[in-house]
Amino acid sequence: MADIRLVDVSKAYGNVRVIDNVTMTIGSGEFWVFLGPSGCGKSTLLRMIAGLEDINDGEIHIGDRRVDQLPPAERGVAMVFQNYALYPHMTVRQNMAFGLQNIRTPKDEIERRVDSAAKILELGHLIDRRPSQLSGGQRQRVAIGRAIVRDPKAFLFDEPLSNLDAGLRVRTRIEFAQLHQRMKTTMVFVTHDQTEAMTLADKIVVMNNRKIEQIGSPMEIYTRPASRFVAAFVGSPSMNFLPVKAVADKAGKALVTLGDGSVVETAIPTANLPKGGTFTFGIRPEFVRIEANGAIKGKADVVERLGDRTLAYVRLGDGSTVIASDTGISSLDTGHEIALGVDGASAHLFDDNNVAYSAA
Repeated sequence: MADIRLVDVSKAYGNVRVIDNVTMTIGSGEFWVFLGPSGCGKSTLLRMIAGLEDINDGEIHIGDRRVDQLPPAERGVAMVFQNYALYPHMTVRQNMAFGLQNIRTPKDEIERRVDSAAKILELGHLIDRRPSQLSGGQRQRVAIGRAIVRDPKAFLFDEPLSNLDAGLRVRTRIEFAQLHQRMKTTMVFVTHDQTEAMTLADKIVVMNNRKIEQIGSPMEIYTRPASRFVAAFVGSPSMNFLPVKAVADKAGKALVTLGDGSVVETAIPTANLPKGGTFTFGIRPEFVRIEANGAIKGKADVVERLGDRTLAYVRLGDGSTVIASDTGISSLDTGHEIALGVDGASAHLFDDNNVAYSAA
């Protein structure tokens, strides 16, 4: 195991800067996830750690060594790609052993490492099969096994679940979590899937437009987003965003008047808010409940029945729409006039620069 430290790392293609002064420390044995939409720079950042992309400025350290001047093979990391890249004419055992054979590892050591990796990944019964005889999830496990036998200081995963169908992604995601628990090795995982990030990560690095928006634990990211982008990108369905008419002070907390005239008491300290400018009110759907005596009135345009809960897309008096939650067994239907209650303690405000302000 080893920590991974990036110090003021930057990357540019010609005059286009794609990574700008990134500094972070991934602790030894931690599981970090780089999360963001396509083109945000997350795979580029991972490839820079691996040595597959040069850096223009800064330093990369893995363990006690500076590695940004070293070739990939000398950095002590193993990378698993979206494409499994298994040799079709080789068995599982041969695929996992091939890299070790190339560096002339003793035969008995190869056998020991392959057998150990096969046991960790529960591939023992598949060891003599070829890739064509394996499912997508099994092939991905073989690709991980090929990385494990190298005994790296850290594992780097570049969207390894993207080629799997929905059901298999869930099962393989669980296997990744179990693998990390067994191995306790430093792991960095790139994905655009927020569910993968929330369920796997010790820390999430949310990226957008080739910069880091926020670094934090899954629940920090979810409950205290640093920006409107983070608030919108993490969470399904997305956070509600509503226009604000006015913000007043009530005992040091923000009293928000929404576009339809309704008033919400929040736990956001007014002392933290910038003076002047406009704000947007943010609240996650689970904190907007259908209540008979709710202060906010609206009409249900769409009702989604999801089994464990019901979601209502409610049009307010000013024409804005808010997603509200109800019980799984709900009598709500499209066209119903309903009242909503809002948990103001869980609300956020976003300023003109999309910076988030939350409860203290």
